[in-house]
Amino acid sequence: MRKLVAGVDGSDASLAALDWAVAESVRRGAELRIVYAPLWEPYERTWPEFTATRPRGRSVAEHVLVTAADRAREQGRGIEVEAELLSGDPVPALLREAEKGTVLVVGDRGRGGHDALPLGSVALTVAARAACPVVVVRGEGAARRGEFGRVVLGTGNDGAEPAAVDFAFRVAQARGCRVTAVHSWRSPERGVATHAHTLGGAPDPRMREAEWALGRAVRTAMERHPNVPLERQSPEGLPRDTLLTAAAEADLVVLGARRTPLADATAGAGATGIQLGPVSHGVLHLAPCPVAVVRED
Repeated sequence: MRKLVAGVDGSDASLAALDWAVAESVRRGAELRIVYAPLWEPYERTWPEFTATRPRGRSVAEHVLVTAADRAREQGRGIEVEAELLSGDPVPALLREAEKGTVLVVGDRGRGGHDALPLGSVALTVAARAACPVVVVRGEGAARRGEFGRVVLGTGNDGAEPAAVDFAFRVAQARGCRVTAVHSWRSPERGVATHAHTLGGAPDPRMREAEWALGRAVRTAMERHPNVPLERQSPEGLPRDTLLTAAAEADLVVLGARRTPLADATAGAGATGIQLGPVSHGVLHLAPCPVAVVRED
């Protein structure tokens, strides 16, 4: 991992994202780039939590950025840190940065976010459009600090998430922790007493199919990262719910997402983004730990 990019705005959430990015940069020996789009300021009604004053114009942007850079250098002694003010709205500015870095790290909401909403619009939009993996830092305490020693990986029905699988294994290797790969399944006949697979507790073939798909999804990554312990889970249930259950004791959840043409008129003709389905949306909004969304080409 060559460079991590952390987006800040002075909020508690962005500082938590910065701390996560610093720790990950230290683990990987990667450069950290800190960016701030000061055009956020006219649309925010609150000021950075770390100051009691109300500086104006460019001074507030410089104050936010310098404070973040000092914090990063103090926590991540030995890593290279650079910081830059960006022009323009936060989403386009962060998307441009995503072209330069290998991972983009953001908080789950900004200073103008509504506390009742589980995820801010900037974090959601960037996760859906960035060219590189995006980590949305959520959760509290142990999960943010990486104390569970587990990276949860969600695999889909076709098992075709090679970028997400590789990302999960690389993160786990850098942390010296295990990967828990999850592939859920559902039986529409469950609860029907006369169905053949409910009589005598016979195993449902969908469970075997899920186990096979999971094994296929992680096979190459296991060969590339033989020292990373792997735990396989094929629980019955909705994908979102099984992933959230696993995330309760995880340091990171990793999800793959497909590129698709954007219908958003603001994206421009020919623009592409990531199709975030209901599972990705649910995990991004509700997970008790950081979530990584990895683009699958």
